[in-house]
Amino acid sequence: MARKLFGTDGVRGTANTAPMTAEMALRLGAAAGRYFRRDQSAAHRVVIGKDTRLSGYMFETALTAGFTSTGMNVLLLGPIPTPAVALLTQSMRADVGVMISASHNPADDNGIKFFGPDGYKLSDAAEEEIEEILAGDIRPAQAPNIGRAKRIDDGLGRYIERAKRTFPAHLRLDGLKVVVDCANGAAYKVAPAVLWELGADVIPVGVSPNGRNINRDCGSTAPQTAAEAVVSHGADVGICLDGDADRVMILDENGELADGDQLMALFATRWAAQGLLRDNTLVATVMSNLGLEYYLNNLGLKLVRTAVGDRYVVEAMRKGGWNLGGEQSGHIVMLDHGTTGDGLMAGLQFLAEMVQQGRIASELKHSFTTVPQRLENVRFGAGQDPLAAASVKSAIAAAEAQLSGKGRLLIRKSGTEPLVRVMVECEDEAMLTSVVGEVVAAVEAAC
Repeated sequence: MARKLFGTDGVRGTANTAPMTAEMALRLGAAAGRYFRRDQSAAHRVVIGKDTRLSGYMFETALTAGFTSTGMNVLLLGPIPTPAVALLTQSMRADVGVMISASHNPADDNGIKFFGPDGYKLSDAAEEEIEEILAGDIRPAQAPNIGRAKRIDDGLGRYIERAKRTFPAHLRLDGLKVVVDCANGAAYKVAPAVLWELGADVIPVGVSPNGRNINRDCGSTAPQTAAEAVVSHGADVGICLDGDADRVMILDENGELADGDQLMALFATRWAAQGLLRDNTLVATVMSNLGLEYYLNNLGLKLVRTAVGDRYVVEAMRKGGWNLGGEQSGHIVMLDHGTTGDGLMAGLQFLAEMVQQGRIASELKHSFTTVPQRLENVRFGAGQDPLAAASVKSAIAAAEAQLSGKGRLLIRKSGTEPLVRVMVECEDEAMLTSVVGEVVAAVEAAC
């Protein structure tokens, strides 16, 4: 059975609009509870975290009702980064972890993503089984076996200590002025605290969430506010997180941006030189720039590409035994430190390189020259499938023929939003502009 409810990163949509309704969240919690509560004689628990969206209160309550109705005990973490939920799922010996977040999406969106007891995101097969349970009659627990719910007050502190342990113990951030943009999201408390405890002079941005301003003109998808803060405060570096803090962008002292590809190139180079990069292999998605691939190949390192989505990066890493991977968007996965993308920990790795090498951010943020790349998004309406249109298929075929041997085209539906993403890479920028325009126009016409 193909998944209908789950996308590339859990269930996601506009709050109070199908599928992101309180009723669906309750049933989803009950279905997941029934899936994980297979041993009726044992105690079972789930940890639930969330970001700062207003709808998080509603979904937290609905999920709690669903889980407890099937006999699961619920541990509520409150606002906390996604990677902290993965960590605490393992640490607290939970059967399942849940993060309520739509990541980098606007405040009106929300999402529900699951982690297994090992701290890794659920497989496609597990999500399919949960959907099958959801489609049927979900058997509740008998009255004496209904679960309990409990607030966990020290989740943030546990994560702060774990994050700090990924920073070399012999180093400090004394004398380093750091802007940290928390996107008014899940890391608004922990990220400034970690940096301050390591000795940095911290300039916080995006740390005043009100339920409606998450990711609004701030964070990894809108770094201009942080860039202005870096320049105006004379900061050494900026760290921009997204709403649930599983991705990061870095700003140098001039406010210039380094994306996930550049960070992965830096880390892969350093880890390989130190003998820490397993099998001299980096895992990235089909969206990563061709320049990254050329750079790694010239160093004798390998790049393995996966489908878009950090969960697919992690699956490939685990299967191949590799320890470094990520996405151009800033998900950096370091399996030596965690089980999922962690923006704060990746930012700490960059700061460690600055301190150890005694170099400024602008000297570290640019490892390779990118091949010109352009990404355009086309929004489509409910029930539409523009990629099935004959006109779009024809435009794609013509574009691929034009780019043959000169570049590449990647066109796909987003797994988290009703968007068609059109990405083209080509050394010839005139051809790049022409191809993107023709394909986007065809998709827009089909919509």
